[in-house]
Amino acid sequence: MTIHHPTLSAKKLLSATLLTTLTLSLAACKTNNTAATGTTSTTTTDTAATPVDNAGTTTETATDSGAAPTGVLVVQESSDIPTLDPGTTYDTGSGQIVENLYETLVTYEGNSLSELKPLLATEWQEGEDGKEYRFTLRDGVKFHTGNPFECKDAEYTFRRNLVTNTSDSGNWFLSESLLGTGSNANDDKSITWQRITDAVQCDGETLVFKLPKADPAFLAKLAYIGQGIVDSEHAKKIGEWDGTEATWKEAVGKDLMGSPLAQDPSGTGAYKLLDKTATAVTATAFMDYWGEKPKIKNVILQKIPEQAARLQAFEKGDADIVETGGRTIVEAQLAGKPGIAILDDLPNTSAFGISMNQKISGKSAIGSGKLDGQGIPANFFSDVDVRRGFVAAFNTPQYIQDVQKGKGEPLNFLLPLSFPGYDESIEPPKYDLDAAKEYFQNAWDGQVWDKGFTVNVSYRAGSATAQTGMEILKKNIESINPKFHVNIVAKEWSEIIKGSNQGTEAMVMTGWAPDYADPDNFVHTFYSSDGYYNPRINAKDEQIDAWINEARSTTDTEKRNELYSKIAKRAIDQAWYIYMPNQPGVLAYRDNLQGVSLDTYNPMLGFSNFGTGTLWKDLSKS
Repeated sequence: MTIHHPTLSAKKLLSATLLTTLTLSLAACKTNNTAATGTTSTTTTDTAATPVDNAGTTTETATDSGAAPTGVLVVQESSDIPTLDPGTTYDTGSGQIVENLYETLVTYEGNSLSELKPLLATEWQEGEDGKEYRFTLRDGVKFHTGNPFECKDAEYTFRRNLVTNTSDSGNWFLSESLLGTGSNANDDKSITWQRITDAVQCDGETLVFKLPKADPAFLAKLAYIGQGIVDSEHAKKIGEWDGTEATWKEAVGKDLMGSPLAQDPSGTGAYKLLDKTATAVTATAFMDYWGEKPKIKNVILQKIPEQAARLQAFEKGDADIVETGGRTIVEAQLAGKPGIAILDDLPNTSAFGISMNQKISGKSAIGSGKLDGQGIPANFFSDVDVRRGFVAAFNTPQYIQDVQKGKGEPLNFLLPLSFPGYDESIEPPKYDLDAAKEYFQNAWDGQVWDKGFTVNVSYRAGSATAQTGMEILKKNIESINPKFHVNIVAKEWSEIIKGSNQGTEAMVMTGWAPDYADPDNFVHTFYSSDGYYNPRINAKDEQIDAWINEARSTTDTEKRNELYSKIAKRAIDQAWYIYMPNQPGVLAYRDNLQGVSLDTYNPMLGFSNFGTGTLWKDLSKS
């Protein structure tokens, strides 16, 4: 998932064996039965939601606190919200809202990254040696429109995601599991309507998935909010795809960012949309929610670009949580202030780097388009010495000191320290201006050094940490040669996402939070020639691709770790990214906000980026 701000930390929370194989230890009652055919069947049930009475009968109950929700949760951030359509939600800015409006079949247990529990499902059965999953769905659930949640809604949701599967979404990894390819039908002509309907279908009120091959990460993929279940009747009514074979080809690859559902969402979540403007999103408690009712009535997310204004509102108590600007601001201006609480050393599973595009599209980032001191050619970064020069010119120790107040350490790979596959024995890239100078003198047969360049680098407007990182890079690059010029450009988050996906950005701060807990979700995303972030670098290395594909095809922990170590070493030599350091996180919040703790903080949630790492419904105010 694309993330728009590098603030949080990484802790060694994950079991290497557990995550590498993704054999999930589920927070539920699990029994294995072997059928006569020899096929293993695993049944997982929601024991908390389906208690057994004294007679042994399983009964459905919904927890209700009984108290009417009160108060307002106010969150202020600098970024805009690209979409509210779960079918294309692939950034934490959108995800922090969508995860409260919609729900998935399964979700994470508490702060665990490895334990899953039923949500809109009550139980599931795994069969056919991991190639079939049957989900029993929860009764008595309503969408925000009042329509009942039924199997047809889940079937429609997953088929819509497989059909549309745009480059702005995370549906590529769902398609990999269900269709055997991450592409949509426009790019892979072997995809047919029959393959899609065979992959996901209702058997009465039981949802059935059929996979071409076993995928040990499949359940974890279903926990991603991009697979949130939509109200199919409502979606069709407001102009979304009608779900039929007659029209499916027209919907393939359709841009959903501003879709009818993005403007008028209807999920089963504990909150429903009240209003959305260019500067604010307001949600209100859904009183027909099937589970424990929210304690806070309204939630307002406000776009406040000016950091000083956000901090002022926070200190006055007009906002409960704000994008602070990072650890430096929290420690210098907020810690110890009346009414403000601090939660430090937050778990994080994200990785950040500054990408260098080897084939820049368009004209906006390249100036003159030539090596004449006034711009760069579109393939400027295709010379490895240019990339190595930029890497060596980034002062990671200074960034750790200035932005992270001395906390954190350099990374040697765009993979969290907490994940299996990260080899700590590999030396990270070093800050070395003498080496950078030598690289630039060799680049483009000496033309870079003789003629100079002007390059535009982008960061998200309002992100103080990203701005500081770019300023450090600019200062050092320009100190090497007076003919070198770096222009720092602040852009809206949605603009950066669009430009990055289209390959029009020369350099951009790039971050990733996992969609599911496996190293491949990072390594394939950042380094594969068909990875999600490849349009940001336009790079291809056949050896790296081969190692990535080999690691994807085995569950042997030792073998996978060996392959990821090889990829890390070669990636350092290729210098596709400037690696940002590991970043221990810190959260400042108003002390009357309840439900905030390390025990409840889950970094897999979208509201972990600036927020509490919980769903809104689990918070209250005193």
